Amino acid sequence: MPLPPQILLPLEGRRPDRFDDFVPGRNRLVIAALLESLDTPGASLFLYGPPGSGKTHLLNAACNWVRERAGTTFYIRLDGLPATAAAGLDGLEGCELVCVDDFDAVAGQRSWEDALFHCCNRLRGAGGRLVVSSAVGLGQLPICLPDLASRLGWGVRAKLEPLDDAGKAAVLERHAARQGIELPTAVQTYLLSRGSRSLAALLAALDAICAAALAGKRKITVPLARAVMTAGTSLE
Repeated sequence: MPLPPQILLPLEGRRPDRFDDFVPGRNRLVIAALLESLDTPGASLFLYGPPGSGKTHLLNAACNWVRERAGTTFYIRLDGLPATAAAGLDGLEGCELVCVDDFDAVAGQRSWEDALFHCCNRLRGAGGRLVVSSAVGLGQLPICLPDLASRLGWGVRAKLEPLDDAGKAAVLERHAARQGIELPTAVQTYLLSRGSRSLAALLAALDAICAAALAGKRKITVPLARAVMTAGTSLE
């Protein structure tokens, strides 16, 4: 049975992420390395960086890049999946690209490590590409299967650096623009001055503000943002 263009586990809608939508900050060389890997049969790339640095965006952008060229892709996010789901990595050697997100969530679990090890070997033998993401570097993971650590170390290892405030502001502006909303600079500055300023929290806060503006048919202003934040949306 032929593989579908993209399989997602757990079940979720395809993300529309593109490389053009990614704010690179200090990560232009990382994106270049990822694109080179997508053009190289048998290539593998280990992508790591802290939460909010854009790993999931880039893995989905890679899938969309390959699919737009009529290639087959498989994306799986491991955080929260049971050990029985490791069988999902079987039989993927027909894919041009396999993306395994959040490997750090299962590192040290033999069922997942065995499955990924065999997936690496089969995919490499068939000329497919593999991209694995993690919140920490390969040497910091509690991998119990030495052969897997060796396989993941064969390819390119690339570290994503977090965005500075200018980069985060650009992400907020683009996120609002995708919803047809022009985000005033003053509101960007207000959001960036609050709490932990993690990118995920910032985007969640922005979504809450946009929803309040739409519901009340109001413009997005600092007073509206303050009212939403005071009502209970936290940036922590």
